[in-house]
Amino acid sequence: MGITQTELENRLLAAANALRGPIDPADFKNYVFPMLFWKWLSDKWEWEHDRAVADFGEDVDPEVEDDYHQFAIPDGALWSQVTTKPTILGVAVQKAMGRIEQANPDRLAGIFGDAAWGNKDRLPEANLVNLIDVMDSMSLSPDHVSNDLLGAAYEYLLRDFADNSGQKAGEFFTPRSVVRLLVNILDPQPEESVYDPACGSGGMLVETINTVREHGGDVRTLHLYGQEVNLTTSGIARMNLLLHDIGTYDIVRGDTLRNPGLKRPDGHIQTFDVVIANPPFSLKNWGHDLWAADPRSFCGIPPKTNADMSWIQHMVTSMNPDGGRVGVVMPHGVLFRGGAEAKIRQCLIEDDRLEAVIGLPPNLFYSTSIPACILVFRSQKPPARKGHVLFVDGAARFTKAKNRNEMMPKDIAAILAAYETADDPDGDGGVAVRLASHSEIEANGWDLNIGRYLKTAAADEVDLDTALAAYLEARENRIAAEHALFQRLTAAGIADLGDPNE
Repeated sequence: MGITQTELENRLLAAANALRGPIDPADFKNYVFPMLFWKWLSDKWEWEHDRAVADFGEDVDPEVEDDYHQFAIPDGALWSQVTTKPTILGVAVQKAMGRIEQANPDRLAGIFGDAAWGNKDRLPEANLVNLIDVMDSMSLSPDHVSNDLLGAAYEYLLRDFADNSGQKAGEFFTPRSVVRLLVNILDPQPEESVYDPACGSGGMLVETINTVREHGGDVRTLHLYGQEVNLTTSGIARMNLLLHDIGTYDIVRGDTLRNPGLKRPDGHIQTFDVVIANPPFSLKNWGHDLWAADPRSFCGIPPKTNADMSWIQHMVTSMNPDGGRVGVVMPHGVLFRGGAEAKIRQCLIEDDRLEAVIGLPPNLFYSTSIPACILVFRSQKPPARKGHVLFVDGAARFTKAKNRNEMMPKDIAAILAAYETADDPDGDGGVAVRLASHSEIEANGWDLNIGRYLKTAAADEVDLDTALAAYLEARENRIAAEHALFQRLTAAGIADLGDPNE
């Protein structure tokens, strides 16, 4: 018998709860997702084995059976062979996962992350047994769980982990309303390539799949790419795509700004039809010293203490010159900060690749409460928008929730319509929108502050939001700098000053 979506979600939540106590909720994903993926691989392998036996009998030739399997599982590494071991269970689990990675080096190398399964101080065996027992209560074979069902449950679990992880959630999860808006703006099509240089758990790429499928396109023709610096998170992204049954993808691990992992054979940055990301805001230690000779710094070298413009230049460089488009989530500071960033901003505008600046509602994200915006770039802008930048203010389109604000489907649709038509869809000022010429922006010192261009009744409020964004961003930067300073002083033995935030 198959399992329902609700049943599957409830059992996965029960698996997470089996870890509660010794494991911090922010780290649940490091254990639950690898265990889920191993169980799925094993159940699927045994289902494929049964099909081979049904076709060729119990004595089926191993080479013939290999054609039935999507992945190789070495003897002794199946879930059913390992989880019944009476002693040192954690070590056995870790060895099995390692052997599976080694047996599939092209597709599964490093996918299980670096969780310490054999460390009983970190993961007591009783909790590991409880986790296994919950997973053991359900079959994940194709006869019981479809890829669509499993993929949806995976996303559900990601959202739940994000809700319980506080600010740490921002490292791997972007609110799906923001992702959906961004994907719909960029409008990926079948057969196109889509790249996320800060892919986290793969949410942008998964939403691309969902959107193309909803529009009737063949998702099997998509080519999905991503890079992620965190080992465990990059593994979660790869699992996410595999569970969604996406065949053509490449998720590389590494520091995108220091060492971009997706290049052409000639060493140049690979280009893509759609480039989409929510990179970490205002990253400090980002590799400034390496960018003097980097071709991605075509508009200038960003400041040493802020990587925002580095991400933008990397993404624009990665855009296909023939019809490519970029969508990136950024703090409002990129719109008005001076110095090196102002020069880069001017260059991007004069190059006529910046199509739109879209203001988002406040307090949407897990990692920060400061307002954010979406910047849209195109290699080939529509004729009516050449020499102009479209400003859209969607700051009022949200619903208050318990801990964060949320954009509902109607809010996403309104902002999307304003972007597409350059007009307020409701005609009541709910989404202020205006096309501003480059000459007007130049007269404003290349400042893209949304409140400068949307002279509506809400303009004063928008200016206040921008000022507040600048203040909050400066405050967060100060707190981070003080924390780093206190840590260094304590490590040097100068003084134990405690936590400067307390």
